[in-house]
Amino acid sequence: MALWMETGSEPITESEKADLEAIAALKHSAALELKEKGNQYVKMGKKHYADAIDCYTRAIDQKVLSDSEHSVLFSNRAHVNLLLGNYRRALMDAEEAIKLLPTNVKALYRAAKASLSLNLLDKAKSFCENGIELDPSNEELKKLAKQIDIQRLEHEQREALVSRDIAGAKDLVSAMEDRGFKIGKAIFRELTGLRKPALDKNNIVHWPVLLLYAEVMSSDFIEDFCETDMFSAHLDMMFSESCPPLPWDKENNYTRESIELYYEAGSGVCLSKSKLLHYLLEGTAASHVESINGEEKDAIEDSNHEISAGNGSKWVRVNEKRTLHDVLKEPNFIIPGIPVFYVVSKSSRFYKEFKAGKWAPPP
Repeated sequence: MALWMETGSEPITESEKADLEAIAALKHSAALELKEKGNQYVKMGKKHYADAIDCYTRAIDQKVLSDSEHSVLFSNRAHVNLLLGNYRRALMDAEEAIKLLPTNVKALYRAAKASLSLNLLDKAKSFCENGIELDPSNEELKKLAKQIDIQRLEHEQREALVSRDIAGAKDLVSAMEDRGFKIGKAIFRELTGLRKPALDKNNIVHWPVLLLYAEVMSSDFIEDFCETDMFSAHLDMMFSESCPPLPWDKENNYTRESIELYYEAGSGVCLSKSKLLHYLLEGTAASHVESINGEEKDAIEDSNHEISAGNGSKWVRVNEKRTLHDVLKEPNFIIPGIPVFYVVSKSSRFYKEFKAGKWAPPP
């Protein structure tokens, strides 16, 4: 009997041929029935999508239909996978359908839609163009093509912003290196937020500077402290007679004549070049970028150049006639993300405690 013939053997008798033809006809009929059943399950809604996929898969596994019929089955299964959000599987099925029948417009549409959902924009565009070439009046394909174009434009704009931000951060890192600035881990993030230095067109660094009144841990910000500015210029403006006293300074101790500025020296370890770059990119379009060109080489170099400001921390008074640039270059000053300076008053009882080294910033 042909039914028990070994794989690869050929039928010899007319009876065997007839048996095989009968089996093939049964399998063909079963495959078509499974296809129609799958279509019915799709119409019945989401609860039956898994049943539809099972029917299409079993019909494909019969391996008795023509290439064009198999193409329809793969395209139908791609459609259900799209409805379920299984975009990778949908794309694989749609591509198989196209391979079997390159003129299958529905398969091209579904391949384009799956590719768009997977953010494979060039691939989506290609499938769409091929479909419109075969069916120029297909409105669904035209609508999808517009969506793809919009998404491609948005993607290109995002990539341009990412490239701009990375280039800007790299320029800033180079500027820090050229100046010999040492940047450590950011502190007081609840106060500083995402404020970062900026490099202008004349290659001058502009810093946001945090001023902390150590006595009460209140704060002020100098949003744009140019590195070439002297401290006295900003303090003269902040503590001029025309400015109201600080709301918590009931004894009016914090006057221009009585205040002194300090920084904490010998505190922290420098960020590596790689970590500094990622820190500068926080809050930008490139904040999600995990790896940047040249970063691996920089990481190797950084591992051999760990820098510390020294053993133990101490308070160093700032000479107000110096520029920010000159103070930040001090070998014992590691900038905690952005410059932080502590303001104390010679007129305050707290001053003696501070000068005696009995005060430390909160952890």
